Amino acid sequence: MTATPGLTAFQLASPDLLRSVFRRHAAGVAVITAGGEAGPVGFTATSLTSVSADPPLISFGIGTGASSWPAISRTGHVGVHILGEHQQELAATFARSGADRFGPPTAWHEGPEGVPLLDDVLAWLVCRVVGRVPAGDHRIVLAEVVLGDPAGAGRPLLYHQGRFSGLRD
Repeated sequence: MTATPGLTAFQLASPDLLRSVFRRHAAGVAVITAGGEAGPVGFTATSLTSVSADPPLISFGIGTGASSWPAISRTGHVGVHILGEHQQELAATFARSGADRFGPPTAWHEGPEGVPLLDDVLAWLVCRVVGRVPAGDHRIVLAEVVLGDPAGAGRPLLYHQGRFSGLRD
């Protein structure tokens, strides 16, 4: 094993080590939505990634124990919403287990392909699911962009050190 100069302590790989390291990684905040048999579902995601420009593909991770997973595992289309710094409460609602995510004050409407679309976001996409890849206790969902709108106003919401925040100049 190669030692890194100046580092004297290290931890062996574990879920806690991974969580601790990624708390230091600032990530953009998105909400993923889909139509479900019992109504719309959605969850807050910080794992959103642009995969390919041609064709336009994105990916995100979802735990197989998540309440949204049964719908995401079967749906043909998802909504991807980039949240603004003014939407910390919305992000918290979609991250909270057992919350009424689509009840008031959440503003949304049904979009193309029956995808629930959140109002007043920085940007949104409707994507066709093209794959679900097993990855430990999660699945990596690959989806091809069908349409979207990048024209929302504001600055992005970030997640860092276990809390939501905005950019600083």
